[in-house]
Amino acid sequence: MNTDTVTFFGPDRIRAAVGTRDVLEPVRQALVDHSRALGEAPAVVFAPAGREGDVHVKSAWLPGRSVFTVKVASWFLARKELGLPPGSGIVAAFDAATGDLRALLEDDHHLSDIRTAAAGALGARALATPHASVLGVVGTGVQGYLQALAVADSLPVRAVHVWGRDPAAVRRVVDALAARRPDLDVRPAPDLARMCGAVDVLVTATSSTEPLIRHDWLRPGVHVNAVGADDPFKAELTEECFRRAHRVVVDSRALNRLHGELSRVQDDDIEVVELGAVLSGDAPGRSGDEDITICKLIGLGVQDLAAAETALKRLHAGTHVSDPPSALDLLPE
Repeated sequence: MNTDTVTFFGPDRIRAAVGTRDVLEPVRQALVDHSRALGEAPAVVFAPAGREGDVHVKSAWLPGRSVFTVKVASWFLARKELGLPPGSGIVAAFDAATGDLRALLEDDHHLSDIRTAAAGALGARALATPHASVLGVVGTGVQGYLQALAVADSLPVRAVHVWGRDPAAVRRVVDALAARRPDLDVRPAPDLARMCGAVDVLVTATSSTEPLIRHDWLRPGVHVNAVGADDPFKAELTEECFRRAHRVVVDSRALNRLHGELSRVQDDDIEVVELGAVLSGDAPGRSGDEDITICKLIGLGVQDLAAAETALKRLHAGTHVSDPPSALDLLPE
């Protein structure tokens, strides 16, 4: 490897250069390209620390792009216990013409965080009712926080309710959201079932290995962004939730057969379409205000490619974001 041609960027510079809003359009185009069967995006997941630590290796190439990427992103509870964000990782960008390594982005999971939040915002924008004003968040980690901000940027949200098992963690998310969006009515939700029945959009972003959300808690018209169950062992929604939904949208049909709740379904009678196809107009989304819609996201390598390309352009141009939302917002003081 010729290190003279490889550029290294650390987490502080990456966080200062790119946020969720910056990757919205690149992620949208990457999802559309993926659903049109362009490129490849293989994924490998393993858990060296069991329920307390997993690693996702995702790679991608798309025609016409200057680079392809390989990402290693991890989540370890041990980091959280040390007072650090639990996510870490690196994205390697290679020259798409020669295969030479061009850049290493040690992002501490930031690019994964914002590209996932961007996909959630795109799903909510495409599938929620246009008058959705109440958002419920299940989970107190980074993704629940970023998803809430991204959805609130995309819809006329006025109120956000946050549910989690740890009251102190709930309070941190509530305070961080209120600090970023003082115009929103942000409050803890003491009862999960009651919250689910009162919101227009529901975000689930947990590491649960057993379903948390029951089908009879979902009211007509609700849209669900389910983003936490991203490996074969996790689950947030019961199978009946998917069967009750009028429209089930996924980021990848193939990968959802291997990861998340839909990998546990034993038959193929739940019809799914891909988010990229909905975004391009190649597949239908919501058909009426009373529809229950679910956007089930496990995360794709093409999203990482889009986020890395965007970050590299902004880093090389010296573009700066003023204090973008990130995992650092949730660290205990």
